[in-house]
Formats: sequence, C-alpha cells, structure tokens
Amino acid sequence: MRLGFSILWILIYFLIPVYAQQNEESRNHMVERQIKARGIEDKAVLSAMRNVQRHQLVPKDQVRNAYEDRPLPIGHGQTISQPYIVAFMTEVIQPEPNMKILEIGTGSGYQAAVLAEIVDEVYTIEIVEPLGKTARRNLNNLGYSNITSKIADGFYGWEEHAPFDAIIVTAASEYIPPPLIEQLKDGGRMVIPVGAPFTTQHLMLVEKRKGGKWKTRNLLPVRFVPFTRN
Repeated sequence: MRLGFSILWILIYFLIPVYAQQNEESRNHMVERQIKARGIEDKAVLSAMRNVQRHQLVPKDQVRNAYEDRPLPIGHGQTISQPYIVAFMTEVIQPEPNMKILEIGTGSGYQAAVLAEIVDEVYTIEIVEPLGKTARRNLNNLGYSNITSKIADGFYGWEEHAPFDAIIVTAASEYIPPPLIEQLKDGGRMVIPVGAPFTTQHLMLVEKRKGGKWKTRNLLPVRFVPFTRN
C-alpha cells in the first residue's frame, strides 16, 4: 500500500510539469495562429493572452478544447467567447496599466482575467449566480487580486466605482444601456455587441466625448448570448 502511494506521488510530481508545459505551448500556439496572425498587435494584449490559463476557467468537460478558436459552453445557456474575440475586444478599448475597467457579463472569468493582466482595476458583474460564484472562486485561485466581482443586473453598471476608463460588455443588448454611457469617463471607450438575440449582431465601439456626447462605430458582425436582465 505504501509503495503504491509513493509511486502515485512520483507520477504526480513528474506529470504536473509536463501538463503545465503542454498548456503553455497550447497558449503560445493559440496566440500565434489564432490571434496575432489575424491582426492583433498590442503587445500587452498578446502577453495577457499567453499568460491567462484558459483551461482553468472552463468546465472540466471542456478543458481539452480550451485553446481552440471557438466559444465553449460553460453552463446555464452561457458561453466563453473564442480567444480571438476576447483579444479583439481587449485591444479595441486600448488598455493601459493605470486604468479602471468595468466588464458586464463575467461568465467564466476569462475576459476579466485578460484585463487584469494589463490594468490596475477590473470590476466585473454577472447576473447568473452560479456562474458568478464559480468565476470568483477560480479567479481567486489563480491569484487575480485586482478583480472585484458582484452578482447583479449589469444593465445598471456599478455606480459606486464609476467613472470607468473603459467598459466591455460580453452579451448582446438590443440597445446600449444608458447607465453604462453615464458611467464611462470622458474620453473613455466601450465595446458592446448590439442586436437581437439569435441573429447576427454588430460589435460596436462607443467613444464618449467631453460634455457627455458620444459616437458609435460598427466594428464587425458577431454572435453573442443575449444580455440577461432581472
């Protein structure tokens, strides 16, 4: 019995580094083939995509697919976005270290983790309680101390921590929620998919000007899960 236990620990000791190396190689391959090759150039974004352990933020039955270029189911009718879209949305808001960013739709926590690799403060809201709790636990286990999360209706943003340098919305809304525009700093950027559920939506860039004026720009067609409300 003792001999079998010792062999088990020896196997674990040698297999864990091999497993970690395989995942690191998968992330590097993902960045080179799926992200960098498709036009993402921001060095901080590319570094964040290499660093975040996506396989730790998906359900166990999806770990083997973690670094594929496609969305994955995470339960409760929700998905984790494909890596390229996460990188694209992150690059669009032009993140910098001293920024405070709001994310609407925590989901698995992957987008929040990518942001946390770059900026000082990330605030993230999830309306589906089980997803919010799982994401919070996983992000804490991965050591992201600069992410603050809550379970709530993201339509109203997070007023007590506003204004935000940028906002990322990871679910499709039929229109841009006014509270989010109000909580965006002058000069800030918001990226949000806009459109009806189960149709092709449009990823929109919202840029807020001085005096509360704002303009939008259509970036590309996308398909996101619907923006859920209470």
